[in-house]
Amino acid sequence: MARALELAERGAFTTKPNPMVGCVLAQGDVVVGEGWHVRAGGPHAEAIALAAAGTRAQGATAYVTLEPCAHTGRTPPCADALIKAGVARVVAAIGDPFSEVAGRGLESLHRAGIVVETGLMAAAAREQNRGFLSRVERGRPWVRVKLAMSLDGRTALADGSSRWITSEDARADAHRWRARCGALLTASGTVLADNPHLTVRLGDATEFVPPLRVVLDPGLAIPERSHVFDAAAPTLLLHDDDARVATYQRGPDRAVVASAGGRLDLMEVLKLLAQRGVNEVQTEAGATLAGALLGLGLVDELLLYVAPCVLGAGGLPLFAGVDLAAMSDRYGFSWFDQRRVGNDWRILLRPQRS
Repeated sequence: MARALELAERGAFTTKPNPMVGCVLAQGDVVVGEGWHVRAGGPHAEAIALAAAGTRAQGATAYVTLEPCAHTGRTPPCADALIKAGVARVVAAIGDPFSEVAGRGLESLHRAGIVVETGLMAAAAREQNRGFLSRVERGRPWVRVKLAMSLDGRTALADGSSRWITSEDARADAHRWRARCGALLTASGTVLADNPHLTVRLGDATEFVPPLRVVLDPGLAIPERSHVFDAAAPTLLLHDDDARVATYQRGPDRAVVASAGGRLDLMEVLKLLAQRGVNEVQTEAGATLAGALLGLGLVDELLLYVAPCVLGAGGLPLFAGVDLAAMSDRYGFSWFDQRRVGNDWRILLRPQRS
C-alpha cells in the first residue's frame, strides 16, 4: 500500500479534478503489476496495473489507495475489470465518497466472491486526497493560504513593496504547490497593486494541468491589460452585479456571487468552485482576503515562507481584520511540516479546530 500511495502521488499535478489513485498487484510478496491514474479521462490506476500484470493478475491481491469505481464515466468501471481479471483479494485504503461510487465498488467485488478489506494506511490516503475528499464530503475545496513573511511577521513594506522577500528557491518551491491546486484565488486589490500572472512556471507544461485563476472583483475594477487576463491559463472573474456585465467586455469567464458591504460571500465562492470540480484552492493575496478567510474558519492549511530579514514596524501584517480582545480568542495552529528551502524556511500549519 505504501508503494501504491507513492505511485498515486505522481499524479498530483495532472489528475485534477479526479483523485490521485495508485494500484499495486501482488502474488504474495511479488509485485506483478502497478499503475497510477495520470490524467482525468485516461485509464485508471487499476486498469494500468492489470494491463501490466496480464495473466499474472489471476489470484493476485490488488492494493489500491481508493475504492475502485463501479460506474461508467469516461472509462469503464474498475471493479468490473478486477473481477474479470480474476483477482482474489482487494485491499482499499479508503472508500470513495463520490455519490456514484460510495461503497458500490466494494460491494460489487464482494458479491463476485473477492475478499475485500479496507483501512490499510487510511490516514495517509485521506491526507493525499484531502482536496478531493473536501470537495465531495464538505461541498467546498480544501483552502490553502500561501504567504511570505519577514522575521518580524511582515509581508511587505508600508507602501506595499514585497518583491522579493523570499529567495528564488522558495519562489520555485511555491510553484510546485501552485501546480497541485485546482484554483489560485486572489483579490482585485492584489491584481491592481502587483499585476501578478498567477501561472505555474515549472518548465514542461505537459507535467501539470494549469490551475484556474480566480479573481474576486466585486466592482469590476481590474483593467483589461492585467496579466491575469492573458491566455497562459483560464481565468474566472467573480463579481457582485450581473447588470454591469452587458457593458463589460473582458474575455474571461465570469460569475455573480452574493455580496455584503462590498465583499463577496467567500463561502459561496468556495461552493461555486467545488461545483466546477476544484479540489484545492491556493490563496495568493494580501492581508485582507487572508484575514477574512481566517475569520470565517475557512483556512485548512497555512503555507508560510519565512525569510531571514526584517521589514520594520510599518510593514504590512499577515492578516487584516483580526482584532482579539483576549488571549483565549487567539487562533491556534499545529505544526504539520517545516523545512529549509534555499535561505528561507517553509512552514506548513493546520488550524486547531475546536
